[in-house]
Amino acid sequence: MPFSFEALKLPGVIKVKLRSFPDDRGFFMETYKKSEFEQNGIPFNFVQDNYSYSSQRGVLRGLHYQMDPHAQGKLVFPIRGDIFDVAVDIRKGSPTYGQWVGVELSSSDPSMLYVPAGFAHGFQVLSEEADVTYRVTDEYAPQVDRGIVWNDPDLGVTWPIETPSLSPKDQALPRLKDADNNFEIKGDRS
Repeated sequence: MPFSFEALKLPGVIKVKLRSFPDDRGFFMETYKKSEFEQNGIPFNFVQDNYSYSSQRGVLRGLHYQMDPHAQGKLVFPIRGDIFDVAVDIRKGSPTYGQWVGVELSSSDPSMLYVPAGFAHGFQVLSEEADVTYRVTDEYAPQVDRGIVWNDPDLGVTWPIETPSLSPKDQALPRLKDADNNFEIKGDRS
């Protein structure tokens, strides 16, 4: 099997380890197989691929999400470099609301992170440069594009690099308690 799947502490957040097949010319690696992903808790169709290049260590992108009806699940994969990838549960009524999980992903030890809809996502570059691709389950819809500030004290995300390089947009994002967010879990939570 070319993949191994690890469920992380937040529901639906899954780390996917990839297997490469090297020879004297380089290597071959499968990066997605619908049947195996479905069997391991990622039963979604991906409709858009994105590519991000970061030119310096410390770049932080996030924490981003799209609201319903265009919420996105994301499958994040660094194809060059190392990143610290973070998912935050922002589903109101969830027992893990406001909690986060972070994992290091590296192109030298290929792995991906699946971040479901209803979670904010961000990553910080740990290498000198990084190329990151991610597949999403819904197309980009600017009218529902939202985010949470990277250093929200209520979340307490422990980023590896304390002084990140941020876009003006990411610097101005609100805290979770003030964010526009229509994700909600209904029903008995006992």
